Order: sequence, then structure tokens, then C-alpha cells
Amino acid sequence: MSIKKVIQYGDQTLTMETGEVARQADGAVMISLGDTTLLVTCVARKEADPGRD
Repeated sequence: MSIKKVIQYGDQTLTMETGEVARQADGAVMISLGDTTLLVTCVARKEADPGRD
């Protein structure tokens, strides 16, 4: 499932997309503003290991 949100931020367009990139990650969002694009990912484990950060 792909989700895309586009909003106007001042005189630039802010685009947020999820569901198409980094599918091996537990969560991923591609954010674009003007000529800049940022990929944010997160991975997690269902159970914590004692003694690990």
C-alpha cells in the first residue's frame, strides 16, 4: 500500500511518500522539499535482548 501526501509549505511543495521504498525496513518515508530529498527509515525487533541498547 502506498501513501503520498503533498502540501504547500510557503512557496515550496512538501511531498511525503511511504510504501514504495525501503520495504525491508519496518517503516520508511521519503520526504522532498524543493531540490532536497530525504529518506527516513526505522527497523525494530519485536523482542528486546537484555543487556543491549
